Amino acid sequence: MQFFELSEYYSKLESTSSRLGMIDILKDVFKNSEKGEIDKIIYITQGVLAPPFEGVEFGLAEKMAEEAVSIATGFSKEEVNSLYKKKGDLGSVAEDLVQKSKLKRMSARKYSIGEVYDSMLKISRSSGEGSKNVKIKLLAEMIASSTPLEAKYLVRYPLGELRMGVGDATILEALSVAFTGERKLKESLERAYNICSDLGLVGAVLMEKGESGIKSFKVTLFKPIRPALAERMPTAEQILEKMHGKAAVEQKYDGFRCQAHKSGKKVQLYSRRLENITSMFPDIVRAVQTEIKAESVIFEGEALGFNEATNEFMPFQETMQRKRKHGIEEMAGEIPLHLFAFDIMFLNGEDYLNQPYEKRRKALEEVVAGSKTIKPSTRIITSSPKELDKFFEDSIEKGLEGIVAKDLESHYIAGARKFSWIKMKRSYMGKLSDTLDLVIVGYYLGRGSRSEFQFGGLLCAVYNKKRDMFETVSRIGTGFTEKQMSELKTLLDKSKVKSRPARVDSLIAPDFWVEPRYVVTVKADEITKSPTHTCGRGSKEKGGAGEEDVGYALRFPRIVGEEAVRSDKSVEDATTTQEVLEMYNNQKRVRVEDK
Repeated sequence: MQFFELSEYYSKLESTSSRLGMIDILKDVFKNSEKGEIDKIIYITQGVLAPPFEGVEFGLAEKMAEEAVSIATGFSKEEVNSLYKKKGDLGSVAEDLVQKSKLKRMSARKYSIGEVYDSMLKISRSSGEGSKNVKIKLLAEMIASSTPLEAKYLVRYPLGELRMGVGDATILEALSVAFTGERKLKESLERAYNICSDLGLVGAVLMEKGESGIKSFKVTLFKPIRPALAERMPTAEQILEKMHGKAAVEQKYDGFRCQAHKSGKKVQLYSRRLENITSMFPDIVRAVQTEIKAESVIFEGEALGFNEATNEFMPFQETMQRKRKHGIEEMAGEIPLHLFAFDIMFLNGEDYLNQPYEKRRKALEEVVAGSKTIKPSTRIITSSPKELDKFFEDSIEKGLEGIVAKDLESHYIAGARKFSWIKMKRSYMGKLSDTLDLVIVGYYLGRGSRSEFQFGGLLCAVYNKKRDMFETVSRIGTGFTEKQMSELKTLLDKSKVKSRPARVDSLIAPDFWVEPRYVVTVKADEITKSPTHTCGRGSKEKGGAGEEDVGYALRFPRIVGEEAVRSDKSVEDATTTQEVLEMYNNQKRVRVEDK
């Protein structure tokens, strides 16, 4: 496939407001792709060069892209920058200026997908003295030979600004339709993706080996597994009832979720978002290399600061200081980390995902036995609500978030939120609300005292995994510091889109729509029924109202935390529609119990 063909597909994707329409367009892209290029098409569509865990970044700044457009079209850098300020989208600037180019057009070369991808890899890999000029030259050469529409996406791609709003679930569904004619393979594709975290690889295997190749996917060292997630419940009685009367109950640590892979002396660490964080935590790496009793293993835990002198856990804000690119060894001395391991997925060549929890826990304890830095999470096994509550209170007293109860017979369910794990946090107890992680889908202009920031608030949504859609749940206008308002305005200006994104379900129109990309943590007084928000609208799941014109909303929402956005969570990790419905029903139970 030629890149100009892909650009035409992208133009259609950008203009569609229907997720089903997006699937139909992507289906055609995948059906018309050639052998050896479908993985590259998927990466380009995701706006990346490789899956996050490979850590491949473009390293191309906006100013460099502006200079490339200037060189390719003959317009001055000042003219390019001026037009960029007006349009707010450098890709559209490139499209416009290629159309009006002052230079004699270079050979109308038609770049293949592979050629564009390889050139972008060269841009990424160029480093050291003179690398800036090399990057600019490579991009300028492609722009100068491209059509206006190609130029638009050639510039947007390395800047991470494709603006199509295509999610992983949409790509998986389109792959199923492209190669089977229906959606029947989506579940198998999701399983493959959940255990390799590489959509490009999933697409390539499907194209080359078909359904049998997808169904035979296995856990592989140094390809992180998408983490299992917990549902939530507010009381010990409800948790144990859901767990059939008995559960393992582990302390819930407030640190960095960390997945460790080891083969011999090679060790890699991955974050909750599956980014390679090995270089940030040399003390954990050394501990895995020297203190773990396994030749090969994949396990996960929570890394957090621990003061051995006082036997206390450090606050999350202090632990956060360890996540840095500079001064790592010095900070490791100031804030030593402990890794509290809570699950194992692979051991000495054997896949443990489908082993019951108790077998996994026994293997985990044997693997970390004797380590000074890596300890198994503290836990109890109980069938008593009273004992569970006491364990919860003890955990809170130690400065932890709460507990996670686990079904003794459950498998490790990668990439999914199931009731095999149930969390109970401090804020659930006796209150009608909890913090929620919401996705920004739009923002409002500042008025009155906020007019100088040109930022007045956010339109936020939760994630409906079943629909792969973002459903609005709140307008947020309070809780912002001046610093946060400034940061949010800068971030959101770069992801503005002209119309409602296809994966956003909203009855409300903000001043500006934005591509769903950023997550914020929000506190609210309660969850109420709403005629204007689409969260759970018409849903009968988990006790939803089932009324076509009724959704759910947050009452008195406000931003919490010092950071403007959650850098450790992707939009698909945000609070789900199903969680909001469950929280709504939980708060009703609390009201009844309080009477």
